Amino acid sequence: MSAEPGTVRPGGRTARVRAAVLRAAGDVLVEEGFDRLDLADVARRAEVGKTTVYRRWGSVTGLVGDLLADMAETSSPREETGAALSDLLANAGLVQRTLADVRQGALFRAVIAAAACDARTAEALRRFYEVRVAEWAPCVEQGVARGELPVGTDAGAVVRAVSAPLYYEWLTAGVVPDGPAAERAARAAHAAAVAGVYVRTP
Repeated sequence: MSAEPGTVRPGGRTARVRAAVLRAAGDVLVEEGFDRLDLADVARRAEVGKTTVYRRWGSVTGLVGDLLADMAETSSPREETGAALSDLLANAGLVQRTLADVRQGALFRAVIAAAACDARTAEALRRFYEVRVAEWAPCVEQGVARGELPVGTDAGAVVRAVSAPLYYEWLTAGVVPDGPAAERAARAAHAAAVAGVYVRTP
C-alpha cells in the first residue's frame, strides 16, 4: 500500500526539502491562516519546485497533516521525575510554554480553527494529540504502579485533564496561560486522579 501524501519520512536532501516546506507552511498559517494556505505559495516561500510539493503532499490538508506529524515527532519528550505529581507538573509546563510561544501558539490556533471546518485537518489534529497523550501516559501508569494513584486510573484521561483548562482559557478567553495556571491545572488533575475520579468503570 502506498503511503498517504506527506507521510513518508525521507532523509538527506529530501529531508531538507521537507523541513523547508513545512517551515514555509507554518509561516503561512501563522501569518495568514488556513484559508490562505496554497501549495504554490508554499513552494515559492520554501524555494522548492511546485511539482515537488504537489507530488509529495498532494493537497493542503496533506501538508497540514504532515506538519502536525512533524510537530508531534519533534515535541519535547516527557520528563520522568519519579513521582506522578511532578511528572504532571512537567507536562503542564510544556503545554504552557507551547501556547505562550509566539509562533507555536499562533500555529496551533490556526490549525485548531481549520480543524473546525475541515475533516482531514481535524483527523490530523486528533492524531497529533493522540501521539502526545500516549507520550505522557506512562507517567500516570508508573504512578499507579508505585501506588500513588488508584488501580484502574485512565492515564490518557489524566494527561488530557492537565492541558484541558489551559486550552480552554486560551481558546475561549484569549488568556495565554502562565506558570501558576499550569501548576494549578497539574495539581487539580493529580488531586482528582488520587481521589479516583479517573478510575475506569466497568
